[in-house]
Amino acid sequence: MKDVVKLLHKNSSVTIEKGELISFKVNATEYIHQKGSKGWRNSDIEMFPVIGPTAKNNFRVHTKNGDAIQDQHGLLRELEYSLFSSGKTSAKFIKRYKKNTQIVNSKFPKKSTEAMLSWPFDFTFKKHFTLENNTLKIDFIITSEVGMPFMLGYHPAFLLSNTGHETLLANNKKITLKEVYKAGHNAFPVLNTEKIILENTDKNHLEISTKGFDNFMLWTAVDNMICIEPISKYTSYTDQKFSEENMRLSEGENTFSFEIKVLDFE
Repeated sequence: MKDVVKLLHKNSSVTIEKGELISFKVNATEYIHQKGSKGWRNSDIEMFPVIGPTAKNNFRVHTKNGDAIQDQHGLLRELEYSLFSSGKTSAKFIKRYKKNTQIVNSKFPKKSTEAMLSWPFDFTFKKHFTLENNTLKIDFIITSEVGMPFMLGYHPAFLLSNTGHETLLANNKKITLKEVYKAGHNAFPVLNTEKIILENTDKNHLEISTKGFDNFMLWTAVDNMICIEPISKYTSYTDQKFSEENMRLSEGENTFSFEIKVLDFE
């Protein structure tokens, strides 16, 4: 697969490395956290088919097809994307999984007791990028058998000024970085909304809107980046049981959307 794909439209550009969004620039200003910078080793990743730490559930998820071994945020991140389509303003990637295939767990042995992960359902996971003007849209299309339980989260990281002064606006309420820090590894919940505004101090604000997720969680431990993560289920601060009773059930094909728009205040 071509390791790096670049999208261009007027004054906007996107760089994707093996399916990972590593750059989104408008008027040469970067809005994505850069890999190698402090805070987090990635710039984006997906959480599927579960969200949150599964250790409290002995790394097991109960489904109608039997118990699955899943580590934190699921096994999708252990699979590699394949590029199946690209053009000047769009690119499409896919991951495929065959049920019960054993996947090496990169968290083992330092952060997990489970060496291998598996899921008792076939699925395909598509990630489509579309760039237009100052807006980047990412669609996620999950295809599986009807009734497969799942959770989905998208985990992108955005570049901040390193001052700690940025704020976020959601549900008509301001959220400060201090509040996000305080939530720690559980992440700060922003529930029952499809939109968040990131109010930057050194660049234009970002409007982040979604379809299908209905919730967000926010995470950072540093001043130079923040993860604004749309999620189908918030699993921290709850008595979450990792079973299909607490998960969505597949309709055969489920589509979720995530859109980043750079707001022009000039």
